[in-house]
Amino acid sequence: MQTGTVGGGPGTSVLGAMRQTLAQEGVRGLYRGVSAPLVASTPIYAISFWGYDIGQRLVRFFKKDHDGPLNLFDISVAGGFSALPTTVVMAPTERIKCLLQVQSHSSGKPKYSGMPDCAMQVYRQGGIPSLYKGTMLTLMRDVPGSIAWFGTYEVIKRALVDMQGIEDPSKLSPLAVMTAGGFAGIACWGVSIAPDVLKSRYQTAPEGKYSGILDVYKTLVNTEGYGALFTGFRPAMIRAFPANAACFLGMEVGRKIFAFLD
Repeated sequence: MQTGTVGGGPGTSVLGAMRQTLAQEGVRGLYRGVSAPLVASTPIYAISFWGYDIGQRLVRFFKKDHDGPLNLFDISVAGGFSALPTTVVMAPTERIKCLLQVQSHSSGKPKYSGMPDCAMQVYRQGGIPSLYKGTMLTLMRDVPGSIAWFGTYEVIKRALVDMQGIEDPSKLSPLAVMTAGGFAGIACWGVSIAPDVLKSRYQTAPEGKYSGILDVYKTLVNTEGYGALFTGFRPAMIRAFPANAACFLGMEVGRKIFAFLD
């Protein structure tokens, strides 16, 4: 939806896009481009949580009370920092994913046979800079998104700790962790959707179409209106809660399992 246009077509709604995709490509079409994020999801989330941990350590280093609890501002700074190392893997992954998804809208033989073929063709055309096309827009999406992601999770988690009357946050029930994680995902995509749309348009555009980030924004708004900045908002919200609930639950379970390594 984000790489298409707004208005006038059967694919302008979630159900409309699903019907159109199923009619043209079958069930496999719903999963087009999934290989790139599937392969990269584990290292991306691992780097993200690692970056968040490093961010917390940096924040504590500059605080007078190094061992005291972090406030919301501290958590936000650490969360924003986590996006910096994550982008190293995220940017090329997103570029490949978007290219694989957008080719489904074109007629004729697909240009890319899969993720490896797409990566190789992009690399041959422009080298490493081409693979990292859209990195700044990825950061514009992920820094505020990560602030909202980690910040919301910690705020809701602390509120649930108080409600359940426990002192150790690690004793929270799986349902409580999933609730905090789900709302964190909603908050993240609530602030990330507009830069994500710009990123997707920029990464899938032919070379030379846009002169920069501002040109992507002006072209999109002038041709499709401000509503185009929020294309794909509903499917993002539908996916956000369950996906991020599972993500944070997995993180908390993994933290307990590997606690002996600390």
